[in-house]
Amino acid sequence: MKLILFSKMLKDCSIDELADLAERLGIDGYDLAVRPGHPVHPGNVGEALPQAAATLRARGLDIPMITANTDLVDPTAAGVDPLLAAIASAGVPRVKLGYFKLDLSSDYWAAVDDCRAKLAAWSTKAQSHGVQVVYHTHSNRCMGLNSGMLAHLLRGLDARGVGAYLDTGHLTGEGEEFAVAVAMQKEHLSAVSLKDFLLQREPVNGHGRKTRHVVEAGLGMTDFTAAFECLHAMDYTGPASIHCEFDVDKGDFAAAVEREAAFFVALRRGVFGI
Repeated sequence: MKLILFSKMLKDCSIDELADLAERLGIDGYDLAVRPGHPVHPGNVGEALPQAAATLRARGLDIPMITANTDLVDPTAAGVDPLLAAIASAGVPRVKLGYFKLDLSSDYWAAVDDCRAKLAAWSTKAQSHGVQVVYHTHSNRCMGLNSGMLAHLLRGLDARGVGAYLDTGHLTGEGEEFAVAVAMQKEHLSAVSLKDFLLQREPVNGHGRKTRHVVEAGLGMTDFTAAFECLHAMDYTGPASIHCEFDVDKGDFAAAVEREAAFFVALRRGVFGI
């Protein structure tokens, strides 16, 4: 299993600076955000992504996946084929799509059918380029917000073209045990994102509701040992992306990233022996 860092929070770092950081943290590379304002973005991806991959690989690092804009959901949108061609040229095997939003005023199963049709088209298009798209479990009324709901979208689709991207934090937030999530998505499981959620009760209107806070690993309610043991038991070899989306003071962010990486490097060593 490759431990990689999601570069969303590091948009001001050059590729060389990202390589320096990865070496210092002892991780294997990056889940590279290909978004406006980042070193690699939709406007330069054809040239910049292969260059970034070459720079990182020259230093023993890799880019097992990239993350596109959160609105990239239409397989017929302009720029899709150049993006897929670029990641294929760079030797990057997978790209994370954006999110289909759940509209409670519409029929749920009609929305499932629409999402499945789009994901099937994505799968065909991705395979034509020799790559795979992955869909991420994300809270806040996204379609496929947990593994059970994601099964509605992926079951029966070709796993060579479209995969499941399970998020430890969002699964905690949605009340789904990681091992159960994996059992449902074993055929499609392609990537895992690592974050911790702290769930708290917030009083409202004379009762209560659940609130979710992204915190540093080990400070929330995610059982990472159980998650890593589950992945080890199934001989998982895909990427595990460290997200570092926790809310800390700006001056403490760099130290928090180091703590987060150290947590997962030590846990992988203890469970996987690497």
